[in-house]
Amino acid sequence: MSSKVVIALALLAFALVAAVPVALVAGVIMMLLGHVIGGLALFGGSILAATAAVVLASVTGVRHLRGVVRGMITERDFTEQDTTEHNSQVFQLDRDDYTFIG
Repeated sequence: MSSKVVIALALLAFALVAAVPVALVAGVIMMLLGHVIGGLALFGGSILAATAAVVLASVTGVRHLRGVVRGMITERDFTEQDTTEHNSQVFQLDRDDYTFIG
């Protein structure tokens, strides 16, 4: 799955979550005008749609992230093959190398 699909699902989820307060206000106005069932249905439907979009975006995002990480790990294993220990350098800092604010 491409990153564009994951980003589109995340934007859809964000838009639907942002629309929940608007649906609440519209539902309250509908209930004040006498359409109680319609107002409750509007608010409940907006919550269900926002929840479904958030769940779908999070599941696809996690799946995409796992694929990216898996690709990075397998790519690193084939290219480096235990050469990191020999090429790494460690520098030990003295007390004068730290800046203390105080």
